[in-house]
Amino acid sequence: MPRSMRADAQANYDRLVEAAARTFATEGADTSLKAIAAEAGVGIGTLYRRFPTREDLIEAVYRNQTDRLCSVVPQLLEGHDPVEALRRWMEAVVDYMFTKQGMADALPAILATREGLRLHSREALGEAVSTLLDAGIAAGRVRGGTSPGDVLMAVRGITLISGHEHQRDVASRLITLLRDGLTMSGGTASWPAADRKRHAPQGDAGRALRPARPTWARVPVPSAAPPQGTGHQGCGRTC
Repeated sequence: MPRSMRADAQANYDRLVEAAARTFATEGADTSLKAIAAEAGVGIGTLYRRFPTREDLIEAVYRNQTDRLCSVVPQLLEGHDPVEALRRWMEAVVDYMFTKQGMADALPAILATREGLRLHSREALGEAVSTLLDAGIAAGRVRGGTSPGDVLMAVRGITLISGHEHQRDVASRLITLLRDGLTMSGGTASWPAADRKRHAPQGDAGRALRPARPTWARVPVPSAAPPQGTGHQGCGRTC
């Protein structure tokens, strides 16, 4: 965001970025710039003074959406328990991804030519989700060892599966499943089956945690072989 901008110029800048984000998400990045200016309530000349090229506007939207997504984390943790804060943040990430989908055709070239833009987004989002996960782990609500990168990839996958904002309810259901997979249940981490053996306590500590066999399981089971020397000779049946 430009520095030392007059209040009216800042207001125009903010309106243009917000209008562009909405329009890109629904119409794509090649939409009419005049339409974006009209949506923002300013003239096309004002748009070009702030953003000389379409790529400048796309970059501004991309940075703004990333920074907004990251800056909301403290408020989420202040107003909600860590698990709910994480869920709400992942919902916001999906909305952010839908905005990026609207700019999908233009973003790769912009990310490749604008130095530091991709790294800025990756580091900012990684730090945001790390803060949320750390808060959940400290509260005993989220299992340890969860990779922030894995969480982001999972949310990206959810966005691809849901496909479009018209299937937003699908994304919310999948986010709920992802949240449940990250949280603790009954004081025990919900490890996947493949991980349970690897993370199970070993030695005496492991034996102490294993439940005792029930009484019925300790009753000797008779042999299936017939008793010898009883019954009819050679028939194996008892009288």
